[in-house]
Amino acid sequence: MKNIISKIFNQVVTALLYLSGSITSIIVILIVFFLFKEGIGLFGSSPTEEGFVMAVNKSNPIQHLSAEEVKVIYDQEKTNWKEFGGKDDSIILFRMDDLTNYFTEEQIGENFEHINECISKVVDSIPGIVAFVGKKYIDKNFAGKILSVEKITVADFLFGKLWFPTSQPVAVMGALPLLLGTFWVSLFAILFALPFGLAAAIYMAEVANPVVRNILKPVIELLAGIPSVVYGFFGLVVVVPQIQKFFDLPVGETAFAGSIILGIMALPTIITISEDAIRTTPRSMKEASLALGATHWQTIFKVILPYSSSGITAGAILGIGRAIGETMAVLMVTGNAAIIPHSLLQPVRTIPATIAAELGEASQGGLHYEALFTLGCILFLITLIVNLAVEFISNRRKQRVAA
Repeated sequence: MKNIISKIFNQVVTALLYLSGSITSIIVILIVFFLFKEGIGLFGSSPTEEGFVMAVNKSNPIQHLSAEEVKVIYDQEKTNWKEFGGKDDSIILFRMDDLTNYFTEEQIGENFEHINECISKVVDSIPGIVAFVGKKYIDKNFAGKILSVEKITVADFLFGKLWFPTSQPVAVMGALPLLLGTFWVSLFAILFALPFGLAAAIYMAEVANPVVRNILKPVIELLAGIPSVVYGFFGLVVVVPQIQKFFDLPVGETAFAGSIILGIMALPTIITISEDAIRTTPRSMKEASLALGATHWQTIFKVILPYSSSGITAGAILGIGRAIGETMAVLMVTGNAAIIPHSLLQPVRTIPATIAAELGEASQGGLHYEALFTLGCILFLITLIVNLAVEFISNRRKQRVAA
């Protein structure tokens, strides 16, 4: 009877585990599908504000402009059509609010019934005009020419140098500053964390006595459980002011501050994994090295570290993954400036910080919303590559041990 109950119990537990694993896998697949479904919709879309068009005089030879060129025009950084390959003529900006500067209220109409004709007359009468008007006011008798704005492509998004997703009349979505900011902060975080993490791992595994190691190990592992916002507060109160004072900067919120905080956050992962890898070195290899006359430190550097290099590399890569995906701490200490970084002492903005800061402001289904989901897709792919790299290195290590 006991055997039958035990067998039924085992089958029920097995079925529950299978069901749990299946549901979890389906949920993860659905999340990834939703992420890419929302993100891919960005490409091929027009960056012009929905329901509006840009129009120029028919004599203007310009047929189309990029989003960045439109922004330059409306920021009045360039004021002559010759700079875009057109005639030597001043650029005249026109918006719907400017209509009363050209026509009286009687001419426009009490119920705006003549607004179509008025817009057409303005565009037709000013050779250098560029008008941003509602699409519904453009009819078949319109005397101007609709200006084509280049649609968003993968290349434009990945390599564009400007990130102004809410600018009008055209959104500018170049993710290059965000990508470089993410890699810039993460790279220097690992360069900062790896030497300290490896030194701590060597000390715990080979130098510290068991009592010290048993105290240090849980404390270091506890650091991994501290919320990232606490690290952010620490960076904002302690690290940022010191950087500002030491380098005599206007502000201390820089890529350097982000790298230090992320390096501290990556330390527990690097130390724990590296220490476990070092401790798995076969005792026979250590004893053979010492028997040949090598010192303890020579054994560490010539035998133990080369043998455990795969595990140490895996720890470093997982540390990079932690740094790349971090949000709140980076949001608080890096300055959030979407510019291409040329120095560690400049403010930067990372992909996770951008998503966290802007998603609440983006209207659902809009271009800005889709652009943030596209950034999420990029972050997912980066994280996937990091995890695959760890898996590859771990498999190499297992094959090496088996050989």
